Amino acid sequence: MAFRLLTKGAAAAAVARPALTVSRPSLSSAAMRLYSTEQDPKQKANSIIESLPGNSIVSKTGYVTLATGLATYLISKEIYVFNEETLVLVSAGGFLAVLLKYLREPFNNMANDHIARIKSVLNQARDDHKSAVQERIDQVGQMKDLVDVTKSLFEISRETAKLEAEAFQLQQQVNVAHEVKATLDSWVRHEANVRESEQKQLAAYLIEKIQKDLQDPKVQQQILDQAVVDIQKLSKSS
Repeated sequence: MAFRLLTKGAAAAAVARPALTVSRPSLSSAAMRLYSTEQDPKQKANSIIESLPGNSIVSKTGYVTLATGLATYLISKEIYVFNEETLVLVSAGGFLAVLLKYLREPFNNMANDHIARIKSVLNQARDDHKSAVQERIDQVGQMKDLVDVTKSLFEISRETAKLEAEAFQLQQQVNVAHEVKATLDSWVRHEANVRESEQKQLAAYLIEKIQKDLQDPKVQQQILDQAVVDIQKLSKSS
């Protein structure tokens, strides 16, 4: 199969040779333009070397030498046969390498943006958590005198309860004193009423008795005699 590919390639080259000879000036001018726009070979070689894995030039060249030797050994021992599948594999690998080269930077930028966004979110969350913790610490710091304030309030409440008990006791004493005074006043009024009633009864009795005595002829005669005696005494004294 490889021989057929070589013969087909030679025939195609022979057929296309006149066209190539005709267009040689244009190809030479295009080559000159391409050469003028290409990078410096030294810089290109350095960029290729930098793209290889490894940290030093020795390790990079070691990887290249190892890969070349391994490929040569496999081909020489016919462990691996170089055919059209190899060409397809090399083409696919080159295409993937070019695709990876041009897509690596956008993906890196996108990944860096995503990492930066996540980092900013985490930093914001950390700052919010720190501010919340600091605020809680400040609140707890303001409550550090809570025990002393509670003790003071307890003492004040105890004194208040004691004063309320004393005030209640004094109020009860005042109420008892008012009740005693009201009772004594009622007794005084009762005695005054009884005494007044007795005096009225005694006065009525005396008036009634005197009136009865005045109606008695003997008493009237005694009064008359006493009046005559009194008049005589007055006349003698004058």
